[in-house]
Amino acid sequence: MQISILGCGWLGFPLAQSLLQKKYRIKGSTTTAHKLVDLEKSGILPFLLSLEEEHVIGNIEAFLKDSTVLLIDIPPKLRKENAPNFVSKIKTLLPFIEQSTIQKVLFISSTSVYADDNSIVTEETIPKPETASGKQLLEAEKCLQQNSNFQTTVVRFGGLIGPNRHPIHFLTGKTNLENPNSPVNLIHQNDCISIIELIIEQDYWGKTINAVNPNHPTRKNYYAQTAKAFGLVVPQFNESQDSRGKTICSNKLIQELGYDFKNLS
Repeated sequence: MQISILGCGWLGFPLAQSLLQKKYRIKGSTTTAHKLVDLEKSGILPFLLSLEEEHVIGNIEAFLKDSTVLLIDIPPKLRKENAPNFVSKIKTLLPFIEQSTIQKVLFISSTSVYADDNSIVTEETIPKPETASGKQLLEAEKCLQQNSNFQTTVVRFGGLIGPNRHPIHFLTGKTNLENPNSPVNLIHQNDCISIIELIIEQDYWGKTINAVNPNHPTRKNYYAQTAKAFGLVVPQFNESQDSRGKTICSNKLIQELGYDFKNLS
């Protein structure tokens, strides 16, 4: 089977390498020219592609050709002023998918599509995103899942941690942080890769699943423990105000796919 991975970044690149080990043929895209060499050295057929609001820069037809699965792993990047519309980018991509050999799409989304209302969240919970990123991710999910030309599975990952990526590096030494008693909803890169591979192997399409480690310590306790483990200054939280958050439940993933999460570290 040949798989095209749109976005060989922090998650997409090691995922592509892992899939190669399982004997899948992989096409991978990057927006950075110098990364093409790294992809090619790994055995990935590299493409320089950039998804824009009204067009795609690069040979998207060749990138999709002869692949049956497309994995979309591109961040919305909506924190900057005048940021491009992420939904428009996905809509621009749709005709190319429709005209290709792609039968299945796996879209990497986020638990930011759910509200911070201190509830326990399952896939049956009605999404009520509070951020621009969450709102556009939810709309992008709908655009893909409502398209009858292919089947789409959406994976809503929690906060991503792993090599060279952990929120403690941003929080260390800070004071007056909010929501000390809200639960953490994190997932390790290794789990992300294993879950995506399981979806492909078990032909689990046309679904929406949450993917968050089932261990949910409070932000205060988790980041204190993690800071000490990393040898960093423990962040201080403001406990004078009520905490807002949510607890993401991944029981569907555990029960339907039989997934066993690794340690949260």
